[in-house]
Amino acid sequence: MAAPTLSRDAPAALGPVDVRRRGPGMARSLRRALVLLLLVVVPVVLLSSLIVFTLGHLSPVDPAAARLGENATAADVARLHRLWGLDQPFAQQYLSWLGHALTGDLGRSYLTDIPVADAINQRLPVDLSVALVALMAAVLIGFPAGIAAGVRPGGRADRAVTALGSLAVTVPVFLVGIWLAQLFAVNLKWLPATGYAPLAGGMGEWLRHVLLPGLSLSFVVATALARQLRTSLAGALTENFVIGATLRGLSARRVLFVHVLRTAAGPAVSLIGLEVPELLGGSVVVETVFGLPGLGQYALSGAASHDTAVVQGVLLVTVGVVLVANLLVDALIGRLRPETRKG
Repeated sequence: MAAPTLSRDAPAALGPVDVRRRGPGMARSLRRALVLLLLVVVPVVLLSSLIVFTLGHLSPVDPAAARLGENATAADVARLHRLWGLDQPFAQQYLSWLGHALTGDLGRSYLTDIPVADAINQRLPVDLSVALVALMAAVLIGFPAGIAAGVRPGGRADRAVTALGSLAVTVPVFLVGIWLAQLFAVNLKWLPATGYAPLAGGMGEWLRHVLLPGLSLSFVVATALARQLRTSLAGALTENFVIGATLRGLSARRVLFVHVLRTAAGPAVSLIGLEVPELLGGSVVVETVFGLPGLGQYALSGAASHDTAVVQGVLLVTVGVVLVANLLVDALIGRLRPETRKG
């Protein structure tokens, strides 16, 4: 019987590595990044900014009238319109707003006159900290669970991961946050229940304040990662290169962790990019539960007071964060799966 042949997609580590290919590989990576920038990032930024500005423009509440109050005269409202440029045509307003936004100027709050960019700079680290901790916890939980389930599909670990995952997605984030706060903050008194400590004040104190909010968001993402990795791993273990590597005498542990995971992790890493909006959206809930001064609360207060400048600024920055996260994920996939850099 003929020996199994290695797949073309077998990891390069199974054979000799040609270091001369690193140059062309880097060139392909740069071309891919340029294509993504021109065909994806720029159009998405322009379209998103147009949608964000249009939503604010269509608001039925006049920000000038809201700023001046019920006793404002028509002349006072018109004066503010001229001062803020709200009397200009829509296209001119949009282009002016976009031009300033691209330079980091998101305007001023219509109600407080505080620069929106300054307020966002103070609050964005809170959301990024919570999202980072949630993502790290999700990877630390989801990847081992997915590996345990994927190595033996239908086994005890697979059934346990499936059952726990189904349970995790049915529990609301705010309820998980309340349970964690009750256990670790109230009963055990290990962690603070509310507030935020900047990273500049020390990593230990920063982590103590963002750990519970991050864990509250992590379980749903961990479940999704475990399911995706389980499916990919079960399929990758049947590939020809796995059989070939085993026949060449490589241990099962080496085949799994060095070669198979490199192929199977790609879809799971792709899923991380899709989960970033979920993490940012869920931060609004955990900010309320744990009393965090994040972007979610800032956007909610802006929406409640009809401050469209605040809402527009938060939405635009959120789009930018999601785009950057997806570009980083795409670059990581390129490192994990060499075939994505071909052509």
